[in-house]
Parts: sequence; C-alpha cells; structure tokens
Amino acid sequence: MNKKLPLLPTSLVGSYAQPEWLIDRKKLAGRFPPRVRALELWRVAPEWLDQAQDDATLLAIRDQERAGLDIITDGEMRRESYSNRFATALEGVDLDNPGSALDRSGHPNPVPRVVGKIRRKHAVEVRDVEFLRANTDRVIKITVPGAFTMAQQAQNDFYESEEELALDYAAAVNEEIKDLFAAGADIVQVDEPYMQARPEKARQYGLKALNRALEGVEGETAVHICFGYAAIIHERPEGYSFLPELAGSAAKAVSIETAQSGLDCSVLAKLPDKKIILGVLDLSDPEVESAETVAARIRRALPYVSADRIVIAPDCGLKYLPRETAFGKMKAMADGAALVRAELS
Repeated sequence: MNKKLPLLPTSLVGSYAQPEWLIDRKKLAGRFPPRVRALELWRVAPEWLDQAQDDATLLAIRDQERAGLDIITDGEMRRESYSNRFATALEGVDLDNPGSALDRSGHPNPVPRVVGKIRRKHAVEVRDVEFLRANTDRVIKITVPGAFTMAQQAQNDFYESEEELALDYAAAVNEEIKDLFAAGADIVQVDEPYMQARPEKARQYGLKALNRALEGVEGETAVHICFGYAAIIHERPEGYSFLPELAGSAAKAVSIETAQSGLDCSVLAKLPDKKIILGVLDLSDPEVESAETVAARIRRALPYVSADRIVIAPDCGLKYLPRETAFGKMKAMADGAALVRAELS
C-alpha cells in the first residue's frame, strides 16, 4: 500500500446502510442475515439491479469520504448479507434445496446444502473492487466471508468432517483474496464472526482454516470477529471467547468491538504483533455519539496497544442502521479519531 495513512486511520468494518429504494429494509431487519439467496429483499427489477447497486455504492463511497474516513469500503451495497453473496456462488452447493443450520441465537435458518466438493467457479467480488478503485483515490478495503464461518452456515451432506469442509471453503477464499489484491484492493478483511460464536470448534480448526485462506497472500489482511449485529443479537458477553488465539493467525490485523460490550481492553495486550481495528461505535444505541465519547473509547485501548497499531472503526457493520444515523455515527468516529490524533501529536 503506497498511500500514506494518518495515525489512527478510520474505516468501516465493511457494510454501510443500504438505501430504502434499493432494498426492503423492513424485510431485511425482520430476519436473520440470509445464508441462501434472498432476492425478495431487492426493490429494483433484476434487469436494473446491477446499475442500482452501482449507484448505491457511489453514494456509500461519497458518504464515507464526506465523513472523513481514511479507508473506504464499497459499503457492501450489492450484498443481501455479508456472507451469502460469496457462499452461494460456489460449486458443490444445492441452492434449490437448501439445508438448515442453527444461527448464533440458536434458531434454525435456511443455509446452503453442501452436496459436492466446494470449489470457486469464478471470481465473485473482483468487479466490486474494480468499481471501488475507479471511484475513490483513498485506501480501499473489501471484505470476504471466512471459511470457518461459512462452514458453520451450511448443511454438510458431503464431507466426512466439518474441518475438511472448512478447508475447501478456505481454498476458495484464498483464490478470491489473491484476485481481489490483483484487482486493486489495498486491504482484504476476512469476516469470521462464528469464531466467537463457536469457540470450541474454532479452537479445533478455525485458525487452520483462516491460515489456509491467507496462504501465499501478499498484501494487508485483517480478520473481523464480533458478537453479532446489535440489531439482532442483543446480549453481549463481557469478553471474547476466542481472541488471544488470533495471535497465531496469518492476518496482519484483528477487528474487534469494544463499544457496546464495554470490553476490557487489556485483552488487546495478548495480540502484540497485530494491528487492532478498534470498534468504537455502539450500534445498539440509536443516538449518534459525540466525538468526545468516541475519543474516550479510543483512549481506553491506548495503555495496551500503541497508537500506530490502531485503526478506528465501528463495532460491526452499519447495515441495519437508518442512513442518517449511520452517517452521523461515522462522522462522529472520524471527529473522535481526530481529537485523539491531535492529543498524541
């Protein structure tokens, strides 16, 4: 990455609020993030959908620039959920006859049913990166769902073990990541929320799958783990059940949430060689934080992580927030980072 970032650069975790004209936000909010295709969420006819998603992506890019963010994402405007766009584009999945798996709240959810070897048929998000790269001159980040998480969000009717399934998902993610860097991405983030939701399994083969996904990858990589979307998962544990283990991952940065959970930031000292993408926006609170509130949340981490290793972000994706709230919080985040940056310089 040849572009210079300031101290405490700011970034979204990935998603931004999709416009009401693009997606039925009531339907979106009234269900768990879809694991299979959910075409009924889109308000635009199929023949115009690509164009509408491009237009929404431009709005998301401009909003991030206007708010003062240093690292820009595509806002995940083309996605029904963070994971299903990639997970349903792979070979080995029967999309017409979905399976069922428990989501992180313990409810059954329709999921891809794995009936053959998981393989990537073609690049899934390369055009997303090319479009993003063509429309901003700032540092850009794109997200891909992690192999461990996709294995948890599938019904395995083919593989002898879940680990074997996760490793084939990882091979597909690995091919995608390499293509995303080749297409111009500065940072690629792997979303692995289920490492927090299923820590016992994550300890068995989660890191193996993550490291397989990052094998031979040149470029700046991050892994995001969280407690789930605030709009859907309301209870927050006091701390992560799977975090120090990520010190052994090949990812250069670890994205965590501290605002809603009031996380004891001393745990960050256990990741001495990683950048920390520090979640400082509470997405369960409809009020827009003040810059000072954000600054106070940033300062909580500074005893345990040097400022040159911190990137400032929301706790999780902004997908479920009203757009004006999402923009307000994003702006407060940039302003709060600027306050602490000024103190440190």
